[in-house]
Amino acid sequence: MSTISKEDVLSLREKTGAGLIDCKRALADSNGDLEEAISILRKKGVASAAKKAGRDAGEGIISQNISGDRSKGILVEVNCETDFVAKNDDFIGFASEVASILLETPGIDLEAKRTEQVAKIGENIRISRSQVLDPSGNGLVESYVHTGSKVAVLVSLTSDSTEDLKDDAVIAMAKDICMHIAATSPVCVSRDDVPADLVAKEKDIATAQAEGKPPQAIDKIVNGKLDKYFSTSCLLEQPFVKNPDQSIGELVQSVAQESGLSLKVDQFIRFQVGEEV
Repeated sequence: MSTISKEDVLSLREKTGAGLIDCKRALADSNGDLEEAISILRKKGVASAAKKAGRDAGEGIISQNISGDRSKGILVEVNCETDFVAKNDDFIGFASEVASILLETPGIDLEAKRTEQVAKIGENIRISRSQVLDPSGNGLVESYVHTGSKVAVLVSLTSDSTEDLKDDAVIAMAKDICMHIAATSPVCVSRDDVPADLVAKEKDIATAQAEGKPPQAIDKIVNGKLDKYFSTSCLLEQPFVKNPDQSIGELVQSVAQESGLSLKVDQFIRFQVGEEV
């Protein structure tokens, strides 16, 4: 077997754009024959995938997966170049498979699977991000993927009791909350969770807007504007989209009483294709 030099590997990489490890393996398989190595990479789809790697992948979908016992879930954004491919059954199946794999094996290297899909579909594909909800203790995870899979949500509910949360009414409420989050995009669960810098920014804006008012009225105006911000930005204080006369917090309390369970909205994740994070 011929010796594979560093120069040969770099030369093959330059000609194909494939990764160094793939180039080294192809040269080993071809006994150092550069043209045969190129052919091997092309057959594997590695060379074509590498050439497409620089192309913009601004379209895509959000995929989700939830464990069988509803104890954890994941959202994954997978991007492609065109909306046409984003609607392709093979691409959708690939994104779903990625979500399933990453839920079971976080951090696994999926480059070979991605490369294979690029060769099959003919567009650059990126597995852009993923996030898991895994509530500790007695918890339940539910999901919602909006039509077109451009927006998806995970929410986790927890309880300080040991009773099973998988009550039909609880699951239905969790789904409704996911749909609500998809529509309203809250900042956080409660006002206690709002980052201090956001509160300070909103307070500065409110103070500036109150300029010129009587000093005794400024605090009242600022606090009123902050309350308005919290009511529109914090999930539990938002009016429920299906029943604006009821807040999400009141919805949770109502279902908890009806089901005889202790319930708390623990966390949520909202992904939208292409958003800056």
